Amino acid sequence: MDSLDRQLRYFLKIASLKSLSRAAEALDQTQPGLSRQLATLESCLGQPLFVRNGRGVELTEAGRGLKEKTEAAYRSIDAAVDCVRKHDGVSQGTVRVAAVHTLSYYLLGEIVARFSAECSDVALSLMCRSSSDAAELVENGKADIGLVYDTAVASQTLDTRPLFDDEMCLIATRDSAHGETIDLTEERPRLVAFPAHYALGKMVRQGSLKLPIVAEAETVDTLVKLVAAGMGACILPTRMPDKLLQDNDLRKVRIERPLMRRRVVVITRAGKPQSPLVQRLVDMVLAAVP
Repeated sequence: MDSLDRQLRYFLKIASLKSLSRAAEALDQTQPGLSRQLATLESCLGQPLFVRNGRGVELTEAGRGLKEKTEAAYRSIDAAVDCVRKHDGVSQGTVRVAAVHTLSYYLLGEIVARFSAECSDVALSLMCRSSSDAAELVENGKADIGLVYDTAVASQTLDTRPLFDDEMCLIATRDSAHGETIDLTEERPRLVAFPAHYALGKMVRQGSLKLPIVAEAETVDTLVKLVAAGMGACILPTRMPDKLLQDNDLRKVRIERPLMRRRVVVITRAGKPQSPLVQRLVDMVLAAVP
């Protein structure tokens, strides 16, 4: 029965998206694996449920009949499960969090510790990504909560709540010639930076700045090591912990111009009831705003 239930849910996802490849991505399955599940269901029923067209797949007459009879039933089942979870709560499971890399250094630690202490039987899955990738994980249902820069959130399928404004600074070696402040419209330090699809990568590539970028890295640790090795400076939030910089003999330089600030937001999928666990974590994030 579990196998049939899974196959029927897969069938409904394919019917909804009209594409095996898109359904496989949404279900976090491989396309060949999803095709085998569909073939098993069709063999059980004794007739095909889809035919291929130039853009994907479309339902056969049998497929339309199956969709009509099962879709409403599964909607009712899911609503009942959500209702029970809301009423009685859930004390076990996994909550998936997608966040930008920098937040793991000055925000996530406190939240994870507090959540784990209160919900000791719940596993937290933390995924550090670029803002756009983290937002996509939430949008596709592969993460329950996202902590991202607001510039990456353009979808109406996401609910967004502001947390705080993150101001940036220049990170340089302690013996660098930079003073306590810097005007990037006049001085042009060599930079190591996040790739261009990261929010902070886009920031340092503003057309009016045209700062020289000598290397790229996808993690804060690598950026810091490259700066410590003398390759250049980097731009990171001023909230980065002092100990991280001290351990690498680095310091912060305040940026006078241009204004480099991004708003951090918490995102969840719009229109989807949140489990008590997810809602509790969201509440903790909002309460932990520095």
